[in-house]
Amino acid sequence: MSRAGKKKKYNIHPDFRLLSLIHPPLDRRKIPAIQKMMLLSYSRQRSGRDIKVERVLISSESGATVRALLYQPKKEKTKGCLLYFHGGGYVFPAAPYHYRLARIYARKIGCSVLFPDYRLAPENPFPAAADDCFAAYRWLRGRMPGSPVAVCGDSAGGTLSMAVCLMAEDHRVPVPCAQLLTYPYVGHCGQTESMRLYTDAPLLSSQDIATYEAWYTPDPDAGKRAYRSPIESDSFEFFPMTYIETAEYDSLRDGAVLFAEKLRENGIPVELHNTKGTVHGFDIMQRSKIVKKQTDLRIAFLKKAFSEAESPEE
Repeated sequence: MSRAGKKKKYNIHPDFRLLSLIHPPLDRRKIPAIQKMMLLSYSRQRSGRDIKVERVLISSESGATVRALLYQPKKEKTKGCLLYFHGGGYVFPAAPYHYRLARIYARKIGCSVLFPDYRLAPENPFPAAADDCFAAYRWLRGRMPGSPVAVCGDSAGGTLSMAVCLMAEDHRVPVPCAQLLTYPYVGHCGQTESMRLYTDAPLLSSQDIATYEAWYTPDPDAGKRAYRSPIESDSFEFFPMTYIETAEYDSLRDGAVLFAEKLRENGIPVELHNTKGTVHGFDIMQRSKIVKKQTDLRIAFLKKAFSEAESPEE
């Protein structure tokens, strides 16, 4: 059903009904101004009482310079490193809640968190974002040798997390010790039930996905296909232990479940949490008890991953 027609009604939990009023303005003419405005949140990040924020510059093999924030607990030795990729359809910069989550992970896990400001489409189409994220992964491994590194991300950030795992394998670099994927886009899965049903779901509909894909990948022959559509990878056996969260009323839901099944078929340990009454981007509502519960589950998973990981070998 198009947006011009009567919208479907979903049994959304009260915590997330406000999100039904939000829809990113997918007008290409407005994107540069929105990006500039949203990037103000990046420039406002400062060290606090318990978290030190360091600004770093990372060089990628393509010649681009990627800026990033490194969050580190002040009062304790870090227990591993988390590379956190924000969502936003590869088009929008990180939102304020992304930065809040980076601090929460650093503080409650006691780990370093690297938060790269990767290049965005439409100006920088695929594989720019994936290349930047892999450069950040290599930089982090070099900055903190011997520390286990996990990757995480929501939505498009989840795709980038999976891409980094694939790129590490292809470049014969040790694969991350774990990946944490929140309502991720796993790539082309065909017409799943959730894609068919949620054509006008809040924040991200199946119609929106086509727009983001057109902006992110205007050239279908650019880069390796699996880096933008991980579910089409030739192999899944090298992926690390994985945590996946889905939202009930999300067009990406069933693709994430299919990806979890592929990993399990290849013997990869997977935690799959299908949340109820939720919509894509539900992390925005961080005061919600549901969001707090899911955040605690992620933290527990990452603590376990870091404790079980052996020091990576170069």
